[in-house]
Amino acid sequence: MHLEFGLTTNLYASTFYVLTGFHGLHVLFGLLLMVGVLWRSLQPGHYSQDNHFGVEAAELYWHFVDVVWIVLFLLLYIL
Repeated sequence: MHLEFGLTTNLYASTFYVLTGFHGLHVLFGLLLMVGVLWRSLQPGHYSQDNHFGVEAAELYWHFVDVVWIVLFLLLYIL
């Protein structure tokens, strides 16, 4: 709490906060996509075996965010 680790302290701190912030925004967007898919799935007949692009797009986006988090975790916390 008493250490100087702010957004403008040094390059590592700036990178840490910016990457963590961007990741948080992408997670929020992914959650909004999933809520949208849930909302549309409550409408009868909106998704079917042949028409499920929204579900597939939200799934691919969420997995993309997962991979980005793994890379960020390795770069920022492990190395």
